Formats: sequence, C-alpha cells, structure tokens
Amino acid sequence: MPLPSTLISRRSVLRSFLASSLVTPVLATDHDKPVQQPRIPPPVSPIQLRVLCWNIHHGRGIDDLINLERQAAIIRSSAADVVALQEVDQKTTRSGGTDQTAELAKLTGLHGWFAHQLDFEGGQYGQALLARWPLADGTVHWLPGRPDRERRIAGSAIVQHPARPLRLITTHLHHNNPGFRLEQAHELARLCQNFLDTSPLPVFVAGDLNAVPDSTPVQALEKILKRAVAGTAPLATFPVGQPTRQIDYILYAAETDRIAVNHVAVLPEQVASDHRPLLARFNIQ
Repeated sequence: MPLPSTLISRRSVLRSFLASSLVTPVLATDHDKPVQQPRIPPPVSPIQLRVLCWNIHHGRGIDDLINLERQAAIIRSSAADVVALQEVDQKTTRSGGTDQTAELAKLTGLHGWFAHQLDFEGGQYGQALLARWPLADGTVHWLPGRPDRERRIAGSAIVQHPARPLRLITTHLHHNNPGFRLEQAHELARLCQNFLDTSPLPVFVAGDLNAVPDSTPVQALEKILKRAVAGTAPLATFPVGQPTRQIDYILYAAETDRIAVNHVAVLPEQVASDHRPLLARFNIQ
C-alpha cells in the first residue's frame, strides 16, 4: 500500500538534513571552546649553600706540623659546599712535594682547582677552591702591587651547581703594605662589578683581606659586595689561639634580595692553622 504523501515528505526532509550534516561540519562558537587556564610555574625552592673561607698556612698548624688530614677533617665536619683556601702549596719542598689542592680534594671528596700565585721551593704557591660540584673557567686575576714579597691574586671559577651555577672567588690581600692592600681591594671590586655586569651568576668572594671590618679596603669592597655578618656579633679569625680581630671574610653580590644569610660563624679550631675558619650558610632563590 502506498505511503501517505505527508510521511514521504517528512522522510525526505530527514534524509536531506542527515546528508547535509555529513558534509558540513557544525562549527563551535567561542562560548563552546574549552577555556585555556594560565600555566602557573611550580614554586622554586631556595638553594642552600655553605661557604667556608680558610687560610690554611700551607697545611701547617701552630704545633709546626703539616697535617692535611687534620685540615680535611675540619672541612668535612663543616659540611661546606664550596671552600676558598689561601696559602696553599703545590709540590714545594717545605710541604714534602705534595699537591695540596689535589690531596685536600681527595680527602674531602670535593672537586679542586689551584690558583698559581708564584713559583716557590721547586713548586708553586697560591690559593685553591674546592666544591661539591665541578669547577669551570678557573682564572687567575693579578692584583696591583710590586712583588716585594709576593704578587697578590684573585682566583675565580664557576661552580657548576645543577640548579644555580655561581661564581666563587678566593683572594689574599697584602699583609703589610696598606697602599697595596687598598689598590688591590679597588681592583677586586672592579673585577666583581665586571662579572655582575656581564653575567647573571651570583658572585661570592672569600679570602684573607688582612684588614679589619671598618678599614678602607673592606669599605671599598662593600660598595659592590655585601659582607656576611652575624648581626653585630664579632667574627674574629686571627690570631688562632685567642682571636682579637676579623681579617677573613665571605662576601656576596648579584640580586642580593634573592640571597639571604642564614648563619655565620667562626669555627672553634685552634691548632690546624694560624687562622680560624669562617663558615657562612646562604639561601639563594
């Protein structure tokens, strides 16, 4: 029996609609699109860094014994991440031909780099850096002053911290010529400023400045760097037996609002060298 014409008409309309739907996609409006949520980066945890500064007197203690094992034990017990050492021998006669940087690196399990300052007793004399991570771009920077006893240097290297590389500098300013010492402080400040102008890396300076906190050499450095302090508490490091003055320092710069000093202390070591070690703990954002 033939279908009613109204039913045929409705079926034709339905077939036409379905066919057109297969050919022409239905476009979503802006209101139908999913909203893209802004990506919020995860919070960055501060990096904790322990910095140790120590004039090791070529390994010789006040008992007149050269004992690197004793000094290495002190470095290990401090849990320092980076270490700046002054008065370091490399294969000299007086130190029994020992490469003191390599030996201290081995005894502490840290990476080491030696900054050659002068030739001495069949070997070399200078400063050293130790770090928990590899050291790169080690460079010796000569400071002003005639070598009436020893030419002064600053030794710098990049500590390749996996989360926050940084630049570490060791130095040892002139001990008995105030004019040289001030010139050397100005040159060291200029060097640090150049690093800050050309690199985003934080800069840490640690060394024996042979100057007290209110002296003009320290004030010259504080125009560029901040000194790690423990409030108003004294941080006397010399002489080792009963320290009366601070001449060893840890300073820092670069985005100083992102570097916080958590703790600074002079370690109570009285025998292993003629200076006491200085330790500072930082948080770096």
